[in-house]
Amino acid sequence: MIRVLLADDQSLVRAGFKALLGAQSDIEVAGEASDGEEAVRKVAELRPDVVLMDIRMPLLDGLAATRRITGDGGLEEVKVVMLTTFELDEYVFEAIRSGASGFLVKDTEPDELLRAVRAVVDGDALLSPGVTRRLIAEFAARSKEPATADVLGRLTEREREVMALVGIGLSNDEIARRLVVSPLTAKTHVSRTMVKLGARDRAQLVVLAYESGLVRPGWLG
Repeated sequence: MIRVLLADDQSLVRAGFKALLGAQSDIEVAGEASDGEEAVRKVAELRPDVVLMDIRMPLLDGLAATRRITGDGGLEEVKVVMLTTFELDEYVFEAIRSGASGFLVKDTEPDELLRAVRAVVDGDALLSPGVTRRLIAEFAARSKEPATADVLGRLTEREREVMALVGIGLSNDEIARRLVVSPLTAKTHVSRTMVKLGARDRAQLVVLAYESGLVRPGWLG
């Protein structure tokens, strides 16, 4: 059973998500929060698998709440998905840096919401090609020179190759086809790379790929 915490200051939004999620045989709504402070408390208390976190909330916004949750070593299994009103939200960059596993717009299709909740539990990141491109553009604008590449020394040549492909937004299946390996082998390489670098998920691998200079802005075309 996938346990979900809903964090949004709009009760109508929470009610809609609760009705949809609660109707699934493999998902349950473990709790609700109407502000960031309450979200942090509820996560510590309930230990949900996934938090659907609104970015704009009173007392403590979603970004700050996410940093508290992902910065707590005892909550490393909790995945946070940010909820935005517009996909072009200016906080996309900071949310990934804060440890979010991905993004959903609030008017997303019901099937996509359900897929997203299940995907993050499986370790996938919710980064659409459009979000990935904007993330890369943000790195290009904020960083004239890549950060130290020392972290890459921990990886094998194949793991660096896989990390670069994750960085340009490829899925495990796409990586498998590119490298002519099985999807399971590709997933194993991704998992080992995350473990070696201490990345929570694929979203943080994207960040590290650009910060280390392994991938450069513009590679997506």
